Amino acid sequence: MPGRAYHHGNLREALLQGAVRVIAELGPAAFTLREVARRAGVSHNAPYRHFRDKDALLAAVAAQGFRELTCAMREAGKRQTKALEKLKHSGLAYVNFAIRRPEHFTVMFDAPVRGSKDPEYVQASREAFNTLVAYIKNSQEEGQLPAGKTLDRAFYAWSLVHGIAKLAVSGRFPFRTKTAILSFARFAISESVPGA
Repeated sequence: MPGRAYHHGNLREALLQGAVRVIAELGPAAFTLREVARRAGVSHNAPYRHFRDKDALLAAVAAQGFRELTCAMREAGKRQTKALEKLKHSGLAYVNFAIRRPEHFTVMFDAPVRGSKDPEYVQASREAFNTLVAYIKNSQEEGQLPAGKTLDRAFYAWSLVHGIAKLAVSGRFPFRTKTAILSFARFAISESVPGA
C-alpha cells in the first residue's frame, strides 16, 4: 500500500478531492485523514507529505474554495460596465458558488478552519472579502452608493448574500431549484441595493 502514493501524478490534488468527497458524505465533523487517504487510494501516512494534520487539509480545502469564489465574483463583475452592476452580479456569483460547491462552502464557513493561521487560507479569504470591498468602493466613487462606511456596507452586502447562500445550502428555502434560488437572490439584491 505505501508505494501506491507514488503513482499519483498530483498527490496533493488527489487528497483535496478526496477530502471534498468525505465532507460531502460525512460532513467536516466526521472528517479524518485516514478516510481521505482511503478515498484517494493512498496509504494512511501519505497525507502527511502535504498536510501536518486534518486541520491543515481542511484549511487547504477552504483556501481552494475562497480562490474559486473570488474568481467567480470577478468573472461576474467583468461582464458588467457599471460598478453597482458589478457589485450585484458578484453577489449572485456568491450564491451560485455556494450552490455549486456546498462542501467547500461548508468548510469555508462552518468548519474549525475559521480560526486558522494558515497563510494560504488567510490570504485567500482576505482576497475574497477585498474583492467585495473594491466593488463597494468603486460604486461609491461612481456615485451609485453613498460615500463613507465602506466596510459597514461591505459587511451588509456580505450578510445578505451569505444568508441566502446558507439557507440555500441547508435546504431551508421552500424553492429547491438553482434557478428559483438565484431568482430570489436577484430579487433580494435588487431590493437591498439603492439605485438597483
